[in-house]
Amino acid sequence: MACALEAEKKGIRYLILEKGTLVNSLYNYPVNMTFFSTSERLEIGGVPFVSNNPKPRRAEALEYYRRVAQDNRINIHLFEEVLEVKQTGEKKQPPFQIITSKSIYTAGNIIIATGFYDIPYLLNIPGENLPKVKHYYDDPHYYAFQKVVVVGAQNSAVDAALETWRKGAEVTMVVRKPEIGQRVKYWVRPDIENRIKEGSIKAYFNSCLKEIRENEVVIQTPEEEIVLPNDWVLSLTGYQPNLSFLKNIGIELSNDDVRKPAYNEETHETNVPGIYLAGVICGGMNTHRLFIENSREHAQKILAHIASKS
Repeated sequence: MACALEAEKKGIRYLILEKGTLVNSLYNYPVNMTFFSTSERLEIGGVPFVSNNPKPRRAEALEYYRRVAQDNRINIHLFEEVLEVKQTGEKKQPPFQIITSKSIYTAGNIIIATGFYDIPYLLNIPGENLPKVKHYYDDPHYYAFQKVVVVGAQNSAVDAALETWRKGAEVTMVVRKPEIGQRVKYWVRPDIENRIKEGSIKAYFNSCLKEIRENEVVIQTPEEEIVLPNDWVLSLTGYQPNLSFLKNIGIELSNDDVRKPAYNEETHETNVPGIYLAGVICGGMNTHRLFIENSREHAQKILAHIASKS
């Protein structure tokens, strides 16, 4: 959306293709999520974001970005997934053909801003395909009075553990490392640590989920294997960007574990001329380097370069 607003300023024709709803990633955040950032750091296009809280919540962000899209008449096609990008090879035609779930388009430039919230990390254990296993957490009320296992120890997992416990769930956390994650929001960390300390939430550290069964789970702890009765498993171990999509259209990825896409830091143009990257996708597997607040400037760099070419 920031790129669209910048394109409007420069008189460049554009179209956003979104495979889901408006700001689809934010929509899939937990319903009660609070942002790290203050509202002014989430603003785009110079449109003020007024929040009732020091740090805005998901519902406020959805309303803000919807109003930005509506008031600026942003040209966006929702629920239209990009399936393939081809280079036409025709000198007198736009260089790219974009094939979607609904249509085919041509374009002189493409900006990819797909984030990283689409592909969850899998546990790859028996029973992970059972219906009671969820890789996204939404509303805590759904888990009231249920036996819930939360896998993970970062923000999503901690929020899910605390919120479902407060709705009456019997919560057990399974944490691969010896402590709660270092990136957990500073105002939430004391809460989860105190709930674990007092025994309200049970936590197994240095442990992993070994098997998921219809009505129970198997946990491997440093001391022994434990079998617990269970209704739901929230596997909140993180997400990864769709790097195979980038690779399929010719964008080079680094050979290390980060798999960082090749692009010019000044223009954000990739090794494929005319294709640009914006937002978290620029970091490859390092999904914690870029956020909304420090990637809004990508739009200015990209559209300035596109304008200079035309």
